[in-house]
Amino acid sequence: QVQLVESGGGLVQPGGSLRLSCAFSGRSFSIYNMGWYRQAPGQQRELVAQIFGGGSTTYADSVKGRFTTSRDNAENTAYLQMNSLKAEDTAVYYCNAIQIMSNYAHWGQGTQVTVSS
Repeated sequence: QVQLVESGGGLVQPGGSLRLSCAFSGRSFSIYNMGWYRQAPGQQRELVAQIFGGGSTTYADSVKGRFTTSRDNAENTAYLQMNSLKAEDTAVYYCNAIQIMSNYAHWGQGTQVTVSS
């Protein structure tokens, strides 16, 4: 079984930084593609970033240049480093894991990120 546990959310001032972690429990972390999503009140869930098993990454235009996703396959953890945070980044952030060559997604519980002065 796969479980994902997110941590690192909280309240931060505009311009500040946070690092979110997604701890993966299960077998064969390296064959899962990891995604970061966010959902703000009244908004659709948005794909923020992805990191594939081989280390390639993609980013939404809204966060490109500010956010960086990475993974440590030895520690079974994916990360989302968020810099230069804006009020519009406020959302619940979720990680998910999709096994390569599968369309079944495992989801974490979400962690709240609030950017406010």
